[in-house]
Amino acid sequence: MPEIKNILDNFSTTSLEEMGEVKLMNRTDTKFIFNVEKLPAILNKATELYKVLEISNTRILDYRTLYFDTPEFEMYNLHQNGKLNRYKVRHREYLISNISFLEVKFKSNKERTIKKRIKQKEIKEEFSDKSKAFILKNSPYKPNELVPKLYNKFSRITLVHKYDKERITIDLNLAYKTKENNIDLPFLVIVEVKQEGFSNLSDFIKILRSQKIQATGMSKYCVGTVLMNKNIKYNRFKTKLLTLTKLSNDAQFIRNYC
Repeated sequence: MPEIKNILDNFSTTSLEEMGEVKLMNRTDTKFIFNVEKLPAILNKATELYKVLEISNTRILDYRTLYFDTPEFEMYNLHQNGKLNRYKVRHREYLISNISFLEVKFKSNKERTIKKRIKQKEIKEEFSDKSKAFILKNSPYKPNELVPKLYNKFSRITLVHKYDKERITIDLNLAYKTKENNIDLPFLVIVEVKQEGFSNLSDFIKILRSQKIQATGMSKYCVGTVLMNKNIKYNRFKTKLLTLTKLSNDAQFIRNYC
């Protein structure tokens, strides 16, 4: 982490206010995963073309998320079964700025990600009347059908292209928690390239490919659900678990958690 912080010092910065120009609430997301050892070289290649989000003199920001699902994991199972037009409902807390949102994310059959959100005072496991109305308006789920399923925490670096409408999120130090269990994935980096429309001309995608890193989808919620629930069906995610095992340099990874 000290090396990463030193490299981030070489970036010019952007603020939350400036970030408003690249919210990209209706967008395409392209994901990449790799071992954290590759991150310094990638960041070094990005310094001239990207700015880093800085809040309160901090460039690596901590997040906490609570995911909701039905008792039978309907949202997870729709993803596991390969269904499109699917939803996620979550509370997300931006720890350094002490801001929380209730969010509904919709992944369409056109591979578009549409996110809607409302401010909350803090993460809660129960829904307020305002939250219930928001969920009813923006998803097919009734609030009383949903229960808290999974917490995660991670650190995020957010980059914004200096010239193009593109935003990059780099998540590391991912950790999951339920009432019964917890797991840390310190070796893992998850990058999302967020664009209005997917383009292979993205400078960051070019940087990743120069490091022999190819796009691969990975849902934090779905992978966390598999890792924390040993009896759940996870055929669709076996390849992801094998990839995590390889990235972890730990042949026991799947055996320990699945």
